[in-house]
Amino acid sequence: MSTDEQARSGYSLAQQIEALRDYAAREGHEVAEEVLDPGQSGASLERPGMDQVRDLVAAGGVSVVLAQDRDRFAREPAYLYLLKTEFAEYGTQLRAFNDRGDDSPEGEFFDGVLDQLAKLERAKLTERSRRGKFQKVRQGKLLAAAPRPRYGFRYNASRDGYEVDVETMTVVRRILRMFGEGASIHGVRDALEREGVPAPSGGRRWSRTTVKNIVLDDCYRPHTIEELETLVTREVVARLEPGKLYGVSWWGRRRTSIKQVSENVPEGRRYRRSARR
Repeated sequence: MSTDEQARSGYSLAQQIEALRDYAAREGHEVAEEVLDPGQSGASLERPGMDQVRDLVAAGGVSVVLAQDRDRFAREPAYLYLLKTEFAEYGTQLRAFNDRGDDSPEGEFFDGVLDQLAKLERAKLTERSRRGKFQKVRQGKLLAAAPRPRYGFRYNASRDGYEVDVETMTVVRRILRMFGEGASIHGVRDALEREGVPAPSGGRRWSRTTVKNIVLDDCYRPHTIEELETLVTREVVARLEPGKLYGVSWWGRRRTSIKQVSENVPEGRRYRRSARR
């Protein structure tokens, strides 16, 4: 279970394990292993727990692999079919509480239809969420997706906008002033570290990327209302105070997808996350 799924659905790993134990006891199964995948999403098969399950099945002696829901094995119908075919070679069944069919061709077809419907529903939820975020942005509100705001700001009480944090914004102004006077990104970073200015992460080490992001981010650049009229809706412009300068926080300009992959290393198997932007 991924962390965001648990927060959304309200059911936990402990609840799933308890339900599976009860089912195994009723059906007379001997539990060979309980495998948990905390913080993992069923969108990928590259998961520590799933790798462990596949190794257990390959070792032999496993008759059934149980999960509370079919999408705990995998969210993609193609992945489910792959697992089912792979496990069948070892005489192992894949079973979930929400199975609706059986091992007959008709049963497999029915479960396949349900898997595709579940995939469609997830896609619709994602699209509705995206439209909701887009509407909020068009209203001039900030999407406080990150746990920590940009350096120099803090979230307002409703977490839909920024307020200036005077202490850290003083450092931001200094960074921009040094860069404007000809200092390089490296030079700005080295100066901050020499003077012991705390980094946004709380340590003493400033990364080059952090300084570069501050220099390039439109959130720190002054925009006149005339400039903003070409970027935001009339309703947002009407709420702004004439003569003042404003920063801009963009949403949706860059899309990032995270994929988890496993690698074989001398110590065993290692997992890393690959980001595509």
